[in-house]
Amino acid sequence: MSAPLANSPKTSRNGWRISEPPPPYGVALPQTPAIRRVVANNPGPMTGNGTNSWLADHDGGCVIIDPGSTDPAHLDALVMAAGNRPVTHIILTHTHADHLAGARPLGTRLGIPVCGFHASAEPDFIPDIGLRDGDEIAGLRVLYTPGHASDHICLETPDGIIFTGDHVMGWSTTMVPPAPHGSVQQFLDSMDYLLRRDSHLLLPAHGPAIPHVKACIEGLVAHRRAREDSILALLPPEPRTLDEIVDSMYHNLRPGLRRAARLNLHAHLEKLAHDGHVILDGDQWAKTMP
Repeated sequence: MSAPLANSPKTSRNGWRISEPPPPYGVALPQTPAIRRVVANNPGPMTGNGTNSWLADHDGGCVIIDPGSTDPAHLDALVMAAGNRPVTHIILTHTHADHLAGARPLGTRLGIPVCGFHASAEPDFIPDIGLRDGDEIAGLRVLYTPGHASDHICLETPDGIIFTGDHVMGWSTTMVPPAPHGSVQQFLDSMDYLLRRDSHLLLPAHGPAIPHVKACIEGLVAHRRAREDSILALLPPEPRTLDEIVDSMYHNLRPGLRRAARLNLHAHLEKLAHDGHVILDGDQWAKTMP
């Protein structure tokens, strides 16, 4: 079955944040005549209202992007959303659990391959079809966009729509972990890569569609740059461990967000060290001398 969203997404005054009320679960929400969204019932601090599973039609049927949840009701909803079109592939934007978990059960159920970046970041997962930057699959072009995850890809339609996974979201900034799983510099380079694609619509794995593509990407990049400046400004003059720096910089964190804050900070410190602004001595970070 299909149903429209109850309320329209809302854009904030800063021009790039966009939010929506909780969408219904277990129904196909039409985005375009050829694209539908089914939201998994796994809301949380890191997933927003839940993981978006996208269905995109192509000449031979349709693909399911990021099936995510193992909830039988969600997997049933994905099969129903395909309608009479055969599902030919499952494609993962990356292998974090809220994207990967339902892939094998659904692939086995439908007898179709699970596809993802050829160098999987998840040791227990090897894609049936390994993808590389520039590959074409089921009418979609693969764009390799590391940063949030070392195996992250986006998927571009011929008419300028990009499924952005967790790389670009309008409701929140993206968590970027330290090496080897992530990289702030790679994240920024991948943002530039997407900006040069001249897309007119971004479809993220969490939150509503993003029509203001340039403003959103530039806003997220500006946020990262400002965060880097604030870390340098707030770093204590004496060497500190990562946990001591987290305690000094973050106050009143919501439950469950400390780990993400710690990973983000660690990733930024790695970039600042690479750029020559900080040094790591043992387990302590410090600013370099001017």
